[in-house]
Amino acid sequence: MKFNFDRDALLREMSIAQEIIATKNAISILSNVLLNAEDGKLTIKATDIKVNFETSIPVDVIEAGSTTVFCDKFTGIISSLPQGEIEFEQNDIKIVIKPMTKKARFQLKSITSDKFPEFTDPDGLKFFDVPAKEFREMINQTVFSVSDDETRYFMNGVYMEKQESKLNLVATDGRRLAFISKDLGISIPDFKSVIIPPKILSVINKRAGDEGPVSIAVGEKNVFFRFGNYEFSSVLIDGQFPNYGRVIPASQDKSFEVDTKELLEALKRVSLLVEQKSRRMYLTVSPGTLTISSQESEIGTAKEEIPCRYDGDEVTIALNCLYLEEPVKVIGTERVKFEFTESMKAVTIRAEPSKDFFHIVMPMQME
Repeated sequence: MKFNFDRDALLREMSIAQEIIATKNAISILSNVLLNAEDGKLTIKATDIKVNFETSIPVDVIEAGSTTVFCDKFTGIISSLPQGEIEFEQNDIKIVIKPMTKKARFQLKSITSDKFPEFTDPDGLKFFDVPAKEFREMINQTVFSVSDDETRYFMNGVYMEKQESKLNLVATDGRRLAFISKDLGISIPDFKSVIIPPKILSVINKRAGDEGPVSIAVGEKNVFFRFGNYEFSSVLIDGQFPNYGRVIPASQDKSFEVDTKELLEALKRVSLLVEQKSRRMYLTVSPGTLTISSQESEIGTAKEEIPCRYDGDEVTIALNCLYLEEPVKVIGTERVKFEFTESMKAVTIRAEPSKDFFHIVMPMQME
């Protein structure tokens, strides 16, 4: 097997492969990336068994073939070399990498490609297209609310469901919930609602651009994504996602609005004196003013006032500062709206003006 490739073109794809690969054990096939050179292109595959990645780039194929190489060291070698053309040659289990412009030579051991895991094929599944920019927004608005409690594994992913021409994504950890719905204006193929691990969504969010579509297909045990020259797939989380509709308040008769940037800056300052274990922060809203305060026992307190639009009775709500900051960061509008009924019932955080998503946070005890 022998081919010449452009350093920058391959390095881009190898950086994605590194994100997918979970282990750095040099003797494990799962630490390796599969390379297959034929017909003027190099196909690259990487997997951690649950998440699969495949792409291809044009190369000058001198001798067709297939092998696997330790991803971490191979990527490190390529990134250390200057821009330009690099030669890759494999004989038996020995791989030699040489840049055309430098008298440098690297040698690595390979593992034969027949030991590399087979990828699940989406044969027979119907793909549907979601504009990449909109799908990335859907991931942004939900993925941070996924639970990391492995005993409640059915909350360890983002729930995806179809409602006629709408695609919904939902995430919850039992104390907060994120919801977004996009009307795609197309006929979405029928699929059973599924729970998608956050790893593949995070990679897609990072790698998909704002142009073109992301094509999605849902199988019994796997979900498939295609965009550009990339193909990703992931094993689904098996379990029953909570009935999230029961958490969404039917109506909330109180609300206040604040400037998003002012709120984030105040949260950053006041959170310096938040108890690290509880992360409890107090929001006291009164006509025209929102007071944000925190207290770290035996160290000190912090308090800041910012203007707000509110004309009701004074109310104090205790919230986890992280659960407050994370949705406000991704809302993306100049103003943010908080809806509530009383201090110990769910708070809904929305963009102002309202958009196709919202976040729900459960208050904490005042103490």
